[in-house]
Amino acid sequence: MEPRDYGPFDYSPINRRKPWHWPNGSRLALWVIPNIEFFPLTRPLPGHPWEKATGDAPTVRAWGQRDYGNRVGIFRIMDVLDRHGIRATATINSDICDQHPQIVEDAVRLGWEFMGHNKTNSQRLTGLDAGAERQVIRDALERIRQATGRKPAGWLGSGLAETWNTLDILADEGCSYVSDWVNDDQPYRMHVGDRTLVYLPYSYEINDSPQLYYRDRSIEEFELMIKHQFDVLYAEAEHSARVMAICLHPFIIGVPHRIGGLQRALDYICRHAGVWKATGSEIVDAYLQTGAQP
Repeated sequence: MEPRDYGPFDYSPINRRKPWHWPNGSRLALWVIPNIEFFPLTRPLPGHPWEKATGDAPTVRAWGQRDYGNRVGIFRIMDVLDRHGIRATATINSDICDQHPQIVEDAVRLGWEFMGHNKTNSQRLTGLDAGAERQVIRDALERIRQATGRKPAGWLGSGLAETWNTLDILADEGCSYVSDWVNDDQPYRMHVGDRTLVYLPYSYEINDSPQLYYRDRSIEEFELMIKHQFDVLYAEAEHSARVMAICLHPFIIGVPHRIGGLQRALDYICRHAGVWKATGSEIVDAYLQTGAQP
């Protein structure tokens, strides 16, 4: 993609779109996305969101918090989602396949889908030249395919970061959807030369990292945010389809004093009729079958 002032898609105000609905008659697609990430101990991490890491010593506490998510928290999330009949779409660093294969094994057993999410979350695509970026994306997708039996159809960059080359590379690698752009409540088509990718709505608002980790919300506030988000989208979905993304990080929502908030929020959502518990590819395929524009 050449540098441009607006994105590689049409501007489409939602109040001027022709209404459309999910083929299965549901009102709202519920999409739950755990971010399963690996951070090597050899690369320093800040101890607090506003603290800059310095020196070469291991940042033990900050790293340990994230490791807790992979040792304990992710399995709490799995239990909660399984009780609600939700198959997640995990964004996954390919290093997890080598460092913590047990997580991948359990997620596969639960029928989860996987999106590419770089090799490690200590790396951003924006720090790479075009050749290195292509190699990172290709290797990450291939390693996940080897570990799960299926090449990811979707991509979320670590830090939701892209370069001007990212979409072209994803299209070259056969991806069908991407979720970095956080600018809509419905899927839409992205123009990548003569090819098409679908944007699948991810959320930087209903996301435990910015809310609980950076903005210091309580779990009660985050639970209420999830419910309020759902209420508005569910009401709007009577007129035209909506996607509700719930974006999670095991080291944040997976701790004992927070996991109940996720449980209660999902209890509330799943009591409503017409909620479709879907994976990313299921949502994208259904959207394309409707022929909806954009």
